[in-house]
Amino acid sequence: MKKKLKLQELIFVASMLFGMFFGAGNLIFPVSMGQLAGNQMWQASAGFLITGVGLPLLGVAALGVSQKNGLFELSSQVGRRYGFFFTCALYLTIGPFFAIPRCATVSFTVGMERILPPHGQFWALAGFSLLFFGAVLFFSLRPGNILTWIGKILNPLFLCFLGILIIRTLLSPMGRISEIPPSSGYESGAFFTGFLEGYNTMDALAGLAFGIIIVSVIRDLNIQRAEDVAVNTLKAGLLSSLFMAAIYLLVTVAGAQSLGTFSASSNGGEALAMIAEYYFGPAGAAILAVTVTIACLKTAIGLITSCGEAFRQIFPNGPSYSAWAVLFSLLSFLIANLGLDTIVAYSMPVLMFLYPLAITLILLTLLGRFFQNDRKVWILVTGFTALASLSDFLNALPSETLAFLHLQTFASGAATFFPFSQLGFGWVCPAAFGFLLGTIWHFFEVGKEKNL
Repeated sequence: MKKKLKLQELIFVASMLFGMFFGAGNLIFPVSMGQLAGNQMWQASAGFLITGVGLPLLGVAALGVSQKNGLFELSSQVGRRYGFFFTCALYLTIGPFFAIPRCATVSFTVGMERILPPHGQFWALAGFSLLFFGAVLFFSLRPGNILTWIGKILNPLFLCFLGILIIRTLLSPMGRISEIPPSSGYESGAFFTGFLEGYNTMDALAGLAFGIIIVSVIRDLNIQRAEDVAVNTLKAGLLSSLFMAAIYLLVTVAGAQSLGTFSASSNGGEALAMIAEYYFGPAGAAILAVTVTIACLKTAIGLITSCGEAFRQIFPNGPSYSAWAVLFSLLSFLIANLGLDTIVAYSMPVLMFLYPLAITLILLTLLGRFFQNDRKVWILVTGFTALASLSDFLNALPSETLAFLHLQTFASGAATFFPFSQLGFGWVCPAAFGFLLGTIWHFFEVGKEKNL
């Protein structure tokens, strides 16, 4: 048994961690953020990197420290029913409800949307997503070596083309970032807006869902002690995060500079396609479209496989893996046809609810030894956080949805009740109060037992 990984092993784990987290969808949000933030992009990027890079790594480290066998066991420290709820909600979010459909819509937006007439795009998206998810289901039901082949050959090609595109944008910028004014939401509080924008990567949720894979790999490399596993996970994570953070920053710069020539796009996929076409013409846009589609296809196959296996394990007496794969592919196909803008608009409220619960779960795991993992602390923190996160969820819903549900008055009232709700952080004070109340209760009972 050893305490640390060799350099070659560390690079291997870091590469695997990067491959798990980074997909083509991760590009569209920093590009869009760059366009909206303008000369405030550095403050926005600092917030984005915390949720887009830092939290996922802490989530993986938390699984290593906890020595739990996956997300369900980790979240069940609050309670078994909560473990079922949170695990299912998280996998559905990073799976068929949002992340998997987004793979198809990003591919379509970057590739075909710009070359098709507006009136025929609904049916074009339907046909494209049908072919896309047909391929996803085919490979998901025949897991073989396709993921390895795509990961070793096609992903590097995608990153190589992206690198060429970014270098070109730096050498021949479309505009000066200092001269580009920020849009609404970034004029003040750009850091907090960027922090919330990082939710869209869903990587903190993915870190909790897939972190057990990295932890298992490190344990297979003969590192067993929880502290050593956590330290080596953080080392590999830091190496991986440096590369990921660099990509995020450079893509954000490209998005901000593009406003010197273009107006802000409705989504990052459209912006990325416009930038590629500006520098390399139709051929560059076509190459980008193909590589993004392949990268998204790989991501979707991996997510369908992971979600299918997760639900098969959660419900051992339920449907088979193949049935889950078919169901998730069909559901993803239907949701994908709502379009990228709609998926992003409705994923944000769900993420506003789930992310605080994920953040507190990570922090409670890392701080668990301080209060001996007393279940009262877990319950109080999670309960108060969930209550406030529900308010953030309502306030993040599109205005027309709130009006349809007749919840405008309730949502605005909840926003004024919880501090920082207007910034999207209404959960912070209730979570802190729950932690304070729970730890005081815990240490009071410990002191009482010692005096007996």
